[in-house]
Amino acid sequence: MDDNSQPPRRWDPLVKLTHWGIVAAVIGNALITEEGSGWHIWVGYGLAALLALRLLWGLIGPREARFSAFPPSPARAVAHLGEIGRGEVTRHTSHNPLGALMVYAIWGTLLVVIGSGIAMSGPPPANPSAVEGREGGEGEAREGGKEADDEAREEAAEQRQPVAAVAAPTQPRETDREERGEREEQGERQPVPVLPQTAAAPMAERGEAAEREGGEGGEEDEGLAEVHEVAVNLLYLLIALHLMGVVFETRRSGREIVGAMLPGGSHRA
Repeated sequence: MDDNSQPPRRWDPLVKLTHWGIVAAVIGNALITEEGSGWHIWVGYGLAALLALRLLWGLIGPREARFSAFPPSPARAVAHLGEIGRGEVTRHTSHNPLGALMVYAIWGTLLVVIGSGIAMSGPPPANPSAVEGREGGEGEAREGGKEADDEAREEAAEQRQPVAAVAAPTQPRETDREERGEREEQGERQPVPVLPQTAAAPMAERGEAAEREGGEGGEEDEGLAEVHEVAVNLLYLLIALHLMGVVFETRRSGREIVGAMLPGGSHRA
């Protein structure tokens, strides 16, 4: 059964703009930019702006673009599956119930991807080309870490020099031996020299504190990176399912779903 009582679907220009802008941003960060680079961060912020615009449009846009036109409803999605099984075709002015669930799933996953990415990167860099990606920065990070270790060892060696000077005094003179012998004969006890404290201990304490802070920050970054990676992989899966659904619905109902979303394309779907 083909229900033609509903008017054809019409997507307004802003829905098309945000849709294809998000597509371009996802493809760009997946295939073109290097992960963690300045351009990757800027594209991510552009993606956030496009998604925010689409969500705002879902509140104030035309009727078919608003959330009220395609509310997430598992019950309606199950009923839609029944229609598919019976060979029935129902026209929808906006997304069909299954498509609505997919749209909200993709938007929710995008929010996780964007949120975790911003938490790891911070504000976008003023010069995107100056910030290298994770792979390009690993070699420099190792070199920088090696240089920092060398400097720390040199500084620690300089701080230990007074201790060595006290611990290893010059050869005592003959008069010193005679005076020491006289004091020993008189039963005097030679006081044990107290070595002066150096900055080595405070430096060690600061180093341990910095190491603890660095360890905590590293664990937090690793957790965010894992969340980001899982969300990105989930996003790819949802996109693949979305494309399969578009192909299936087009073959099943013969509706011009893709054409309705193309810039300047047919508005009928």
